[in-house]
Amino acid sequence: MIFYDFEVFVYDWLMVGIDPMKQKEYIIVNDPVSLANIYSEYKNDIWCGYNSRAYDQWILKGILSGFDPKEINDFIIIQKKKGHEFSSLLHRIRLNNYDVMPNIPVSLKVLEGFIGNNIHETSVPFDIDRKLTEQEIKETIGYCRDDVLNLIDIFIKRKSEFDSQHSLVKEFGLPLSAFGKTQAQLAATILGAKKKRFKDEWEIRLPECLDLGKYKAVGDWFLNPDNHDYDLKLTTTVGEIEIVVAWGGLHAGRNQFVYQCSDDEVILDADIGQMYPNIMIHYDLQSRAVTNRNKLAEILETSMRLKREGRKKEREPYKRICNIVYGACGDKFNPMYDPLHRNLVCVFGQVLMIDLIDKIEHLVRCFNINTDGIFILVKKKDIPELKRIIHEWEIRTGLRMEYDEFTKFISKDVNNYIAVRANGSYHAKGAYVKELGPLDYDLPIVNEAVKRYLLFGIPVEKTILDCNELIKFQKIVRLSSKYKWVEHEIDNGIQRYEYKSYRVFATTDESCGRLLKCDGVRNPAKFGNTPDRCFIENGDVRGKSVKETSKPVDKQWYVDLAKKRISDFVGE
Repeated sequence: MIFYDFEVFVYDWLMVGIDPMKQKEYIIVNDPVSLANIYSEYKNDIWCGYNSRAYDQWILKGILSGFDPKEINDFIIIQKKKGHEFSSLLHRIRLNNYDVMPNIPVSLKVLEGFIGNNIHETSVPFDIDRKLTEQEIKETIGYCRDDVLNLIDIFIKRKSEFDSQHSLVKEFGLPLSAFGKTQAQLAATILGAKKKRFKDEWEIRLPECLDLGKYKAVGDWFLNPDNHDYDLKLTTTVGEIEIVVAWGGLHAGRNQFVYQCSDDEVILDADIGQMYPNIMIHYDLQSRAVTNRNKLAEILETSMRLKREGRKKEREPYKRICNIVYGACGDKFNPMYDPLHRNLVCVFGQVLMIDLIDKIEHLVRCFNINTDGIFILVKKKDIPELKRIIHEWEIRTGLRMEYDEFTKFISKDVNNYIAVRANGSYHAKGAYVKELGPLDYDLPIVNEAVKRYLLFGIPVEKTILDCNELIKFQKIVRLSSKYKWVEHEIDNGIQRYEYKSYRVFATTDESCGRLLKCDGVRNPAKFGNTPDRCFIENGDVRGKSVKETSKPVDKQWYVDLAKKRISDFVGE
């Protein structure tokens, strides 16, 4: 395995490659022969990059094929075309490429920032219209090398994703080159999908077993051709709460709501197990482009069996396929693309959930509703009757419920809540209260303070004022492609930067002002969730104390933000 990264300029290019197992490092500058030698040494191994599926692998293949890498760079970056479209010659270069970047794209610098690493960027412009100087080459090598070292760190922290990809390749007998595909592309390969064109995207129907009862109007809304527009939605009342029905799913929740169960009550989280793949199989709604029609059913059955047996690791590749197939039906670039069946799976899931609520709402109080699950309050004495009704619904619909029990529910809205179990453990969802990992470590002290208050009643001042770990106060921001530069109000003037990523901290220093993003047309805009007085620290902050900063940290700003978020949950 080799980790690699390319930097491409108008008249220069370079690559840094690191093999951590062999403890070997390669630095190549404008030398295609040396690059060819390294490729020859590692062509049967895995090449790990960041955004390498879209960029670096095509630069590598292009240089090996005799092309100017700047032409390929501009084809991808400026013309915004796919690397594989540049030339058929690039496809002759075999490369087992693995892209470490998450499926929801995030800048490498942002992840480096979350970890606490140095996120300083090179001062050498990529569009500089001349050969680089020796010093500029040296600086760029250092910048590129840091990125590769950080890439290795992020790979280790996301190794479960690599293991998942490896298990898919191994379990289904795929070649090593399959590492270069997304998991959705692998699913299409495993299921034998052959791309087809369909012209029936809006031939909406409802399941024959459906019984919506008093909520028949919801089914009628889906069937009405006037509503066959992805931008439209229906807002109505189901289970005594307002619910939004749309072409991407349904949701409903109580806002600023806290409920503690009495001794004779319990909050049930009733989820439909593997809902989308089960609907696909039971109602014959998997993609019509799939040639092996029995394969998904076999995969789902294996996934559920391994789950029952507690064999989590062995289950992973089967579970992944089950979780991918629905989304792939809505991806026009995937061979499984089938927009009608994608719509029908989502519609069936929504109306069958509302069908269930119609049958049980006399026994329960709905707290939160999603397409595949509901949080409901029920008297303990009514649980046998409730489960009897749900079992009848399961038999009729072909779906199966899985249950979890809670004693307390704290909700900001449908997508932000904490559900607490009797033993004190909890399930949290939403940006304010989710479990932060090393790769989304943004305003962690605020997240911690909010949860400790909501769960244990610990004052936010206690959590925040007692903490001196600098990294816990960081806010990472990234300049998007919509903006051209950043302005920092400081020392009664404006400091302008053209870097992309920034780590900021609130400060009491009155010489510091806001961090603004500028496009050169509209008025500058403040980055979200950043203070009116802040300082920038893009160096390494791991292990540092708030007392080691150039400016004093304003802990009161974090206290105020935590209290604002708590009020979003519980009200004033």
